[in-house]
Amino acid sequence: MVIEICSNSRQSAINAKAGGASRIELCDRLEVGGTTPAADDIRYCVHQLGLRTHVLVRPREGNFCYSDDEFDQICREVEMCRQAGAHAVVVGFLTPEGRIDTDKTRRIVELAAPMEVTFHRAFDEMSQDPLDALEAVISCGCHRILTSGCQPSAEKGIVTLGKLVQQAGNRITILAGAGVTPANAAMIASRTGVTEMHGSCKHTLPDGTIETDADTVAALLQSLNMKS
Repeated sequence: MVIEICSNSRQSAINAKAGGASRIELCDRLEVGGTTPAADDIRYCVHQLGLRTHVLVRPREGNFCYSDDEFDQICREVEMCRQAGAHAVVVGFLTPEGRIDTDKTRRIVELAAPMEVTFHRAFDEMSQDPLDALEAVISCGCHRILTSGCQPSAEKGIVTLGKLVQQAGNRITILAGAGVTPANAAMIASRTGVTEMHGSCKHTLPDGTIETDADTVAALLQSLNMKS
């Protein structure tokens, strides 16, 4: 089992590592679902903390149907991630009809190489049948899909997650995320067959700042009887 911790700042990444994590999804502005972090923060996580760092590339909050100018910005940010040493980028593209945008996704996979590409939870907001959408993402060359099984949480999406894992085989990794906690992680893993899980393990500080909590990270890893 591989655990990925969503970290929205350097301090969150420090806390994730203190809790035992070795892989993070680095982002900014988690309160709006996450946007692209700064290059200096990527370099810090990769080179100072020694974390396997997957970087969310998202220029703005809102939907996942991007204009040509926004897509150009995404391309520049992917290049920035590579130069900063990121191990993977995390992206998601939908057409105006709510289907997987295979053209944009394929172009990013080609641009990002040799970094890996995760298709994020835009997958859970599309209008396609999930199993058809799975094949579309696979056809683009992505390495994994972060999904809750098209439900508000991974626990509620267990049935679909299991079907995705079964159909995906060894062609792509299904990364279960949304509402993954120390209390339900082992159950989600056992009932779906996923080999990777994504958790925010966040708490809110008195000043309203959202931050990764090291103790929750440690409890999540312990719940799965493993070390990331």
